[in-house]
Amino acid sequence: MTTTQPSIDELVADLEARFEDVTLGHVRAWKDGDRHRLAIGCLPVFAPREVIWAAGALPVFVRGAGDRIETIRGDAYYQSYICHLPRSTLELGLLGHLDVLDGMVFPNTCDVIRNLSGMWQTSFPQHLVRFIDPPQTAEPASAAAYLHHELTALFRDLCARNGVEPDLARLHFAIADVAAANAAMRALAVARQREPWNLPVDEVYLLKRAADSMPPRDWAELARRYLDAAAARGRKPEDRIRVCLVGSFCEQPPRALLRAAEKAGCYIVDDDLTLGVEPNGPDPLLGDDGDPMAAVVAAWLRTTRPSAVRYDEHGTAGRILADRVAAVGADGVVFAAPSFCDPALLDQPRLTRVLDQRNIPYTSFKYAENTGQFQAIREQAGTFADSVKLWGTA
Repeated sequence: MTTTQPSIDELVADLEARFEDVTLGHVRAWKDGDRHRLAIGCLPVFAPREVIWAAGALPVFVRGAGDRIETIRGDAYYQSYICHLPRSTLELGLLGHLDVLDGMVFPNTCDVIRNLSGMWQTSFPQHLVRFIDPPQTAEPASAAAYLHHELTALFRDLCARNGVEPDLARLHFAIADVAAANAAMRALAVARQREPWNLPVDEVYLLKRAADSMPPRDWAELARRYLDAAAARGRKPEDRIRVCLVGSFCEQPPRALLRAAEKAGCYIVDDDLTLGVEPNGPDPLLGDDGDPMAAVVAAWLRTTRPSAVRYDEHGTAGRILADRVAAVGADGVVFAAPSFCDPALLDQPRLTRVLDQRNIPYTSFKYAENTGQFQAIREQAGTFADSVKLWGTA
């Protein structure tokens, strides 16, 4: 008996429904399948997925509400010069949309998210709230010992909350599961770089956002089915330039903004939109001591993809970006950063300095997750694309 594979339209419709589900009904359905299942919210950018998954908890990345709800009460907690992400995240919580979560993990991404962790602990005492401050450098050796201690404590807390033994053997299986998702994410990256006309940016974005709240192997299978269906489209390439999108790693841009940039003449072949569920370097490898937690720690410390929220001790971020542009065959870079996002906006000068040295064209604009007007951005992206096509520079 053969099983009918869903069409590309059916797959995308399912992804869209999942994305629009601000109450996380699909997460609740997963939890209902077993009494020893938790759901743990994770703020961008760093989250120890393997550790959370090993404790029987589903990592659920919370990246704000975008333009899906109106933020009212959340605005009362922050000044007007703070980005929109914490406001809409609080709004989701205050509306009860995140009640399915059993806890929240806040990384030390910036001052705002660090502050949000305290607000959350006060506002939602029923949640297990943990703040993680990963080391900014792999040196000295104490960095590994410190992170090992922090992640071990998190693992034990989650296991205690879930009523399961903190057996590190569980971490072995979790590492393998997350590695399967990472492999699928790498395959997706290769496919969009090879044929971006068959993988529209909006569909790729929805697929990557689905990884925010799905069991790793389930998402890997979903990604495989999408790639198979997309490859069968047989679309023809259009006269568009290829760009890397940089700076949208925390507060997410509206989907309409991504579509506007693509329609204006830019194939987005690489981005930093969903850091946290994308592999930032090699997967954890077990060493001779067989300690899986040490493997997770080592993988984090040797990450190869720089981020504006991590200290660039050797000043290589600009070079790595320029090399990445060449590796994916991009014609230029589009810097798209949320308004008032200090890490992204302060990171741009050191990156553009290297792009100037390499004669790589770029343009930049700012947005808010609930932005509703894109005409100016569409015109800017279109002008950038035309100038690159005509003169090879912006």
